[in-house]
Parts: sequence; structure tokens; C-alpha cells
Amino acid sequence: MNREQSYNRIEADEDFMETIPHGSNTYPFDFFYENLALFDFNCIEWHWHTELEFVYVESGTVTFWIGEKQFILSEGNGVFINSKILHRFYSPDAAIIPNFLCMPYFIAAENSLIYSKYIRPILLSSLSFQIFSREIPWQADVLEIIRKIIDVQNDISVCELATSVLIQELWLELYKHADFSCANTHTDALASSQARLQLMMQYIHQNYQCNLSLDNIADYAGLSKSTILNLFQKYLHTTPINYLINYRLNEAAILLSKTEKKIITISNETGFNNIDYFCRLFKKHYHMTPTEYRKSRTTVTSHTL
Repeated sequence: MNREQSYNRIEADEDFMETIPHGSNTYPFDFFYENLALFDFNCIEWHWHTELEFVYVESGTVTFWIGEKQFILSEGNGVFINSKILHRFYSPDAAIIPNFLCMPYFIAAENSLIYSKYIRPILLSSLSFQIFSREIPWQADVLEIIRKIIDVQNDISVCELATSVLIQELWLELYKHADFSCANTHTDALASSQARLQLMMQYIHQNYQCNLSLDNIADYAGLSKSTILNLFQKYLHTTPINYLINYRLNEAAILLSKTEKKIITISNETGFNNIDYFCRLFKKHYHMTPTEYRKSRTTVTSHTL
């Protein structure tokens, strides 16, 4: 899928579930050819979906946050993301990441032996994701299948049939080699932790304009401050307050690029009560002042028209 306009964002609900449907009931598969430079801040923000996802790094370098892990993939490598796992992508450059999603029942019907024996065990396992590296033979084979799936999307004469066959081939390789032996208890704990984290992220997103503190977040979640610090560090690799500040800065950057509001107004509307403090943090984060950022975004927008 080609995107012609800058400043795209993932559309998700209050629980960070992506709201845009992928594919259809009769063909639950969707393919996207995406350039991270065309997303807000080169980032596909936190979200999850029930579909399985495979991402291939065609060019550039991409930082992935998946579940509780963070890692970087370079050109020619890829990753599988299991159903209902929270994830986020970022690249400092114009990384191209073809990716496709499918419902588990696209591989085999839910009431079939194939589904119960070969699909459900992975869905219920502790396998949040699986990296595919060109250096490991079986993973190199998987990457080749992924490239075939990407290529066949342009062949309208057999696209759907060929995709279905290749997805089954891809799943067979994943099933044979991936480690998904640990199930249920780990998965339940992961789901519980992820749900609590999503609740706190949602609270921050809804109240970032207010004077929030660590105590406020802990009280809302009904957790101790040490627990929420551990959850944020484990899954997001940051603190709750730093997450709040970065979210405020992102919202401020959007207002700078999409409105003509005064900088002091934007500072106040995004929870910064001191404009000097806001400008100092903004420059540290974006390596330019709010005024410089607004001018740079205006230039980019005019070039895309």
C-alpha cells in the first residue's frame, strides 16, 4: 500500500486495539507496503490486533518494541508478531517495511484438525514474536517465503490462491522451528501485565493535559509505584513520567505542524505550565526549537502538495 500523504497514524481504540479492519470475512488477509518516514515521527505507535503479522525490513533500520522486548532489525531481516501482542515500530530514516496480516483461520478453519494441532498451540504459547535472520538457515528460508508473498501481491491473476499456499508454507516452517513450548501460565501473566500497562497508558493519553504525577497513575491503576515503574521499564523501556513527557511532546509537535496556535498556547494545552521548560525539552527531544520545527513541517507539507 502506497501512502502519498505525510503524518499518518495508527488508528486504535482506548485499549490500543487497531480499529481499521484487515482484509474481509471471505479473505482475512491484508498487505501493506509502508515507508516509516510517512508516519508521524517515523513511528507506528503502540497497538495490537487479533491478526498474526509478518514484517520484512526491505530497506533501512527499524527499532521494534514487541511485548516486553526491544530490538533493532536491519535490511533483509524480518519478524513474526503473534496475535494480541502490543507492539510499536520506529526508524530514524525512511525505512521500507512491507508487512502482511492474516487471521489465524486464514491458515485453516477453526474447527479443523490443522487449526487445533498446528495453529492454536502457537496462539496460546509464550511466543510473542520470532525474529528471522538471514544468518540462520531455516530463518533465511522463511524470509524467502515472505519475499515470495510480498512479490505475489502484484500478480492479480493468482494473488489470493498463491498467498494462501505460501502462508501455509510459511506457517509450517514457523511451527517446525520456533520455540513455543511454554504455554498458558506465562501467557496469562503476560496478558494480565499487558492489560494493566494498557490501562495506565490510556489514562495518560486521556489526562496528559493535567498535572499528572506518579502517585496519580498508581492510584488510578490500583498498583504500587514500584509495580508501575517495573511494568513501564519492562515493556516500554522508560518510566511513566518520561512516557508522559514524550506523549506531551508528540502532541505538541502535531499541534505545531497542523495548527497556527501560538507556542505558549500549545505549551499550556499539552500540560507544560512553563514555556521555557517546554521549549528546552522540545529542543532536546527534536533537536530544534518549536519555531524551527513548525517551519520544517510547513516546508515538508508544501513539498507534498
